[in-house]
Order: sequence, then structure tokens, then C-alpha cells
Amino acid sequence: MAVISARAAGSATSAGAAAAPPGKLPGLVMAAGGVALAWAVHRLVPAVPMLTAAVVLGIAAAHLPGVKARVRGVGRPGLTLAGKRLMRIGVVLLGLKLSLGDVLGIGWATVAMVLVVVVATFFGTLWLGRRLGLRGDQPLLIATGYSICGASAIGAVSEVSGSDEEDVATSVALVTLCGTLAIAVLPLLHHPLGLDDAQFGRWVGAGVHDVGQVVATAQTAGPSALGEAVLVKLMRVALLAPLVAAVAVSARRRRAHAHGRAPSGKRPPLVPLFVVGFLAMVAVRSTGAVPGAVLDGAQHAQELLLAAALFGLGSAVHLPSLVRTGGRVAALGLCSWVVIAGVSYAGVMLTA
Repeated sequence: MAVISARAAGSATSAGAAAAPPGKLPGLVMAAGGVALAWAVHRLVPAVPMLTAAVVLGIAAAHLPGVKARVRGVGRPGLTLAGKRLMRIGVVLLGLKLSLGDVLGIGWATVAMVLVVVVATFFGTLWLGRRLGLRGDQPLLIATGYSICGASAIGAVSEVSGSDEEDVATSVALVTLCGTLAIAVLPLLHHPLGLDDAQFGRWVGAGVHDVGQVVATAQTAGPSALGEAVLVKLMRVALLAPLVAAVAVSARRRRAHAHGRAPSGKRPPLVPLFVVGFLAMVAVRSTGAVPGAVLDGAQHAQELLLAAALFGLGSAVHLPSLVRTGGRVAALGLCSWVVIAGVSYAGVMLTA
């Protein structure tokens, strides 16, 4: 009887071990491998930003025979961790790219232009996405990605909105695709639109999504365009903090309304900790006391962390699901692209 009981206990233990969820290490190793491949792609083809390559490789890994089963199985916990936690750390380090002096240096007219571009793109995309009937938080996330800073902004907002992972992945895929197309399309419009190099840089900074895509697009017109593009782009990045705080307030009110009262238990903070960290890094950069070597190291670390996060998000993309809503998602992406390109072009010409 004791032997039978011992065997039963051993079988139960084995079954429990088999049923236990896989650890996070396999997924983190996959993310590290994806970052290495993305870096190699960027080195071979400099026009392709590492973050863009990371998203594409993540999507590919989720659909390649022989790989997708591990990505969706044993690798999922670690890849989800990368898409969330590493994204937060990367967003914090993104604050070291920006100082208050940079914002003041571009002039109040340009600051006003950037505000108009962000507001028009965000609310226009949000309204149209809801009219098109896109699922879940896709309108909110796509509007955020287009108006602020691409996949990084989507990841930050999804943290406070509690968005479904598939909605996040689909939004990242769309914004990354459009930002990648901008690298090829916008330089062709440089001279036909009557823009000088500085104006072209400001247009790119106001209208392209991820920082890496801005750099890849603007550098085609030389150092003057690149400098203007980065300054204007970082002004858009600075608006990430107030947007995340606003989404957090809205999410809290929505939960309270759904419960008919303030929900019990621990409530999410109005300003998430990683946004506080982002603002703290801006303040630190503004002191001018951070050595250049430290800033360079932080930039490399930020790119690696965001690349790992975007590989994780890309691996959550399910192309058959994307295809089912592909027409509406593509229509929203195209319309939003037209809005941000048109409004930013008008703003650049008015503030020239």
C-alpha cells in the first residue's frame, strides 16, 4: 500500500512538473538571439534600423516551421517579459536623449507645430480607427505609435491601458511597416515638395515614427537635415509622458465606471514608474553633467533593450488574425500616414 502511495505521489509530482509553466529563460535567450540577428542585418544594410529588423525577425520567428512551436510554447513567457519589462527600461533610457535645452533651442513656433501635429494625428487616427471598427485597443495604440514615437510609445501606453498582447503586436507591426516605407518614400519627395535640407529634416522629424527610422530617412539629405530631424523628433518623444499619464487617468475612470464605483484593491498609479524614470533621465541630461561616454553607453543599451522588446512583441503577431482585419488596419495606417505627413508639411512651411 505504501509502495502504491509512493508511486502515485511520484506520478502526481511528474504530472505537476509537466503541467508547470515554462520558465522565462528560453524566451529571453530567443530575444537575445533576435537582437544579435537584427544588429547583423543593420550592419549589412545600414538603411534598415535595428529596431525595425527586430520586429520583422520576431514576426518571422513566430511563423517559421520548426521555430514557431517553441516561440509560442516554451519561449512565450520570456518573450512576453521582454516585450513588457525590457520595453519599460528602454523607455526610461530614452529620456537621456532629450534635454530641456534641446526643446527650448528649436523655438516656440516649432514647439507649437509639433503639438499641433501630435494632437491632430492622435485624435484623427483614434476617431477613424473606431469608425472602422478595429478591435480592442488597436485604434488607441496605432494613434499613439503614429503621433509620438512608434513602437516605443505603443509599448508604453499598452502598459497602462492593459491592452491585449495581440492588439499590441498588430499595432507595432503596422507602425513599423509604415515607418520603414517612409525611409524609401520621403527622400523621393524632398525636392519635388520644395523643401531645403533643414526643412526636410524638420518634416521627417515631425512625420516619421521611430527615432531610428527618422535618422535613416533624414541622413539622406545631409547633416543639417539630420540635426533638425532629431531635435524635432525628440520634442515628440517628450510628449510621451503626458500622453501616458492621460491614458492612465482614462483607464482608471473606465474601470471605475465598469464597476459602478472605485475598484477595490491596489489601483494603478496615475503616472507609471517608468514614465517617472523617463522624466528623471530628461532632468539628468538637462544638467549637462553626464559624460559623453555614459550617454553613448546608455544609447547602446537602450537600443539593445528596445530591440529585445520589439522582437518579443513581433513574435506575438499572428498573421492569419492580421489578415482578417488587414484591410481596415491598412486603411487606417494609410490615412494616418497622410494626416501626419500633410499636417507636418504644412507646419514646416508655416514656421519656415
